[in-house]
Amino acid sequence: MPLLEFTSKGIYCKQANVYLDPWKGVERALISHGHSDHARWGSKHYITQKINVPIIKHRLGNISVSGKKYNDAFRINEVKFSFHPAGHVPGSSQIRVEYKGEVWVFTGDYKIQNDGISTEFETVPCHTLITESTFGLPVFQWEDPQKVHDCINQWWAQNHAEKTTSLLMGYSLGKVQRLLKHLDPSISKIYTHGATEQMTQVLRQFIDFPRTEIITRDTTKKEIEGNLVLAPPAVLGSAWVKKLGLLSTGYASGWMAFRGARRRRAVDRAFVLSDHADWKGLISAIKETGCENVITTHGYTELFSQYLNEQGWNARTQKTKYESETKEILAAE
Repeated sequence: MPLLEFTSKGIYCKQANVYLDPWKGVERALISHGHSDHARWGSKHYITQKINVPIIKHRLGNISVSGKKYNDAFRINEVKFSFHPAGHVPGSSQIRVEYKGEVWVFTGDYKIQNDGISTEFETVPCHTLITESTFGLPVFQWEDPQKVHDCINQWWAQNHAEKTTSLLMGYSLGKVQRLLKHLDPSISKIYTHGATEQMTQVLRQFIDFPRTEIITRDTTKKEIEGNLVLAPPAVLGSAWVKKLGLLSTGYASGWMAFRGARRRRAVDRAFVLSDHADWKGLISAIKETGCENVITTHGYTELFSQYLNEQGWNARTQKTKYESETKEILAAE
């Protein structure tokens, strides 16, 4: 019997009677990070990395949850577990599972690039790796993120000079904070949407961010004019946007590498910036674990698994309820 198995409720460790990122309510759930497709409401008790505790409490409400430090091992029914940095968003983890000398690692979502706000990705040696493959095609190869942040600041500065408001959109957890961390506050004020501001406030206890001002019913177009606004993607085309006045719109996502995605979002500027590993990052992460077996869960699973098999790994695909960031094109996280 495999150490981890895929069931109708999620990834299950029978020896410990726990689930990893379950998509249905269970007795005990180990959670890799705070995005809603991995941290769902309904379980009796949650165990996660310490930084992720206030994140999932903010999102899930009054839950029973305990936090662990990175690399601190704990046992449940003789199974050894530990959380290791995934580099995806603040508090994100890979979950290491060891029983009788066999080691499996569930990556959750991860990226190799340092984003300046998340604990950097850590290689965790294992026999079997369960990996995402959100951007598991050779076409996805990210450039130096600092170049992207420089482009964003230049775009914002030009808009400010022309008294045009810059609306910059990204996921409310992780992406917006990453953008905020690298913005140049000397250009102008930074305003935020309510959903964006709430999550940023949760993370301010761990991360030093530039000052922001939330947009309220009393905020006027004149106040916002020429400044920058951070918001989730769902605001585009909404009544909320109308109060922002003359706009230039920007969207930060790995999917912006696709021209079709850019057209679909109908934004003025597309910034290719992802919180997931690109093709090279996925391959290097897998190689460095020394694993023999690979299970691809969400993303370009079939093509990626086929490539891995051709390279000598024992790879297969597995359907899950994780959404591989595909909904980012259509709505906010």
